[in-house]
Amino acid sequence: MRKLEKLQEKLNYSFKDPTLLKSALTHSSYANENPKTSMPNNERLEFLGDSLLGMTVALLIYNNKNKQTEGQMTTQRAELVCEKSLASIASELDLGSYLFLGKGEENGGGRSRPSILADAFEAVLAAMYIDGGFEPIKEFISGCLETRLNRPVQIYKDYKTRLQEVVQLKQGQSLVYEMVSQQGPDHDKSFTVEVKVNGKTVGKGTGKSKKSAEQEAAKAAINVIN
Repeated sequence: MRKLEKLQEKLNYSFKDPTLLKSALTHSSYANENPKTSMPNNERLEFLGDSLLGMTVALLIYNNKNKQTEGQMTTQRAELVCEKSLASIASELDLGSYLFLGKGEENGGGRSRPSILADAFEAVLAAMYIDGGFEPIKEFISGCLETRLNRPVQIYKDYKTRLQEVVQLKQGQSLVYEMVSQQGPDHDKSFTVEVKVNGKTVGKGTGKSKKSAEQEAAKAAINVIN
């Protein structure tokens, strides 16, 4: 636990229950290889931390002195909570050196793998929330994102391009548009398109052309997956 004391100094937060922090740093590979430790892995905490992070970042963006449009806020939130951004923050905290990993993950470079770092960061947020409530994580996230929050945000009118960028922030994701219906006479048709990520429908849009329907579907999807 002494090693974790150094991490708590970096987090600027002292856990009343340090086992929560240890659980947040425990990868499933370690828990599977060491069942006698009875230490749960961080997957459940990561699930909670993901939601807490999204809500907190949305609140910080909304309250930021830069009064942005809904589209700008959506774009900025996507950039701030993406795997690349979270892994970068985790690296700044040297979070990888505190992880409990199985031998396979350890030998495979798991301590520097972006997906593992990002998940661990979200799990740590959840552990902090359970231990001390919302204010500590709000202050912590605000400190981590202070410079990033004030960066200029690009407005995207091409929602398909923006959605492609958002989806590509995580490896191994597939993006597909499917036309599900078309109605009306030839001179006044209406098209409905669904967009799917990894086979799951995340947006639907309707337009007077296939292209416009795809844009509307992408716009709806961006709001769903961020």
